[in-house]
Amino acid sequence: MNLSSSTPAPSQSGRRRSRTLIVHNGRRIRLNGVAHGALAAGGAVLLGFAGYGAAQAAGRVEPTETAQRLAQMESKVARMQAKVATIRDTAKLHAARIEQRQSLLAAALTGQGEAKELALATLSIDPQATRVAADTIRPFLTVEQKQAQLAQVAERQLVERYARTTKQIRQLGISPTRIAKGASSAMGGPLIEATSVEARADMAADQQFRSLFNTWKKLDRLEQGVIAIPSVQPVQKLQFTSNFGIRSDPFRGTAAMHAGVDIPGPSGTPIYATADGIVSHAGRQGGYGNMVEINHGKGIATRYGHLSKIIVADNTRVKRGQLIALMGSTGRSTGPHLHYEVRIDGHAVNPVPFLTTADYLMAAQDRAVGQIPVSTTGPAPQD
Repeated sequence: MNLSSSTPAPSQSGRRRSRTLIVHNGRRIRLNGVAHGALAAGGAVLLGFAGYGAAQAAGRVEPTETAQRLAQMESKVARMQAKVATIRDTAKLHAARIEQRQSLLAAALTGQGEAKELALATLSIDPQATRVAADTIRPFLTVEQKQAQLAQVAERQLVERYARTTKQIRQLGISPTRIAKGASSAMGGPLIEATSVEARADMAADQQFRSLFNTWKKLDRLEQGVIAIPSVQPVQKLQFTSNFGIRSDPFRGTAAMHAGVDIPGPSGTPIYATADGIVSHAGRQGGYGNMVEINHGKGIATRYGHLSKIIVADNTRVKRGQLIALMGSTGRSTGPHLHYEVRIDGHAVNPVPFLTTADYLMAAQDRAVGQIPVSTTGPAPQD
């Protein structure tokens, strides 16, 4: 029923004002002040209940929606944080691997490096993490590709160096296996299945560096062993008055075996160690007169006889080119000279090839100990 109000009737003194309501069919209903107030109050109550019901309805729905939205936002933030952490950690791993591989490349090209540190160059990274961080680590991947290419070149150079070094050692009558003892085939590392192109590429590069490390380690063992090989002259000026082998004995005139070479010079001429080692004897020794014997390891030793003065003592460590004695004519000798021997497993061998060793073998020794190359024309200069 549509209701509309007419203009209120004029008020009378001491009486409430009345209102006339016009119903939609034109009928008029007059309400006095009391009825009008009651109607107004009832409308207010209805509006109040309606507002309360709306408020109650809002109170039941809003907390649930807010909680759901908050949970969704928290989940999204957590995923973003996890992604950022993956990107950060993956970038750190790639940076560490680049640095480790660079150290291995430097060692392969210069001969300097620690095996314990270089072995970490085979560090593996989860391919899935690499894909997540693809945009961020793209510059790292570019560097790693270039490193893998350089690793192939470096390994070829190592193989060539190994071949040249073994050739030089064999020319001295020494087996390379004697020098490079201690080889190991131990391998390890986490298992990562090659289930993707990225994983296979990463494993291929990793295998390339494993191969480079193994080749470097093989050459490093050989070059470390080469330190034991006599490779410098025991005197500044090298000449021979008697060679190795059967000769006429200077005292008896009969054929006799000469176990070394005789190098003449003025009494007091400096005598130098021809390789690193430990002095196993420094003193009088029969027909040698005053003699120094140095054990170089790998079954290799050298002897220096007829000395006028011995400068080193038993069980002391000496370096290649170090002054150890002065030339003389003690023992079974006809005049001042140095009797020089090289022995392998206690047997004397011809020392001449060791006295004329190529520069390459000396360079291998210097790479092994990190020294400036020493000239093959004489002993190392003394400080």
